[in-house]
Amino acid sequence: MSLDPGRAEEYRRRHDAIWPELVDALRAAGVEDYRIFLDPGTNALFAVLSHRQEHALDALPDLPVMRRWWRHMRDIMACHADGSPVCVDLQPMFTLTCAPAGE
Repeated sequence: MSLDPGRAEEYRRRHDAIWPELVDALRAAGVEDYRIFLDPGTNALFAVLSHRQEHALDALPDLPVMRRWWRHMRDIMACHADGSPVCVDLQPMFTLTCAPAGE
């Protein structure tokens, strides 16, 4: 995703005040962990999301609360005509999985 220049603090403020009903919808869809990082040099946002094996993430864009969130965020980031954030899939380049110590 891409944040508009100079909008990092507003982006953080809005996420610090995320709506409880949106959190509930994300949890109900199977989200277990969701983190968003900013590269301040490029304004690129990088999201990492972990979810249950059985999930309903594909239904999130149809939820009214998700559409409201997108409208809430569209003035500070690149969005499609439907309000959804412009996202670019990244290509995996390296993975290292380590077993816990002692195993």
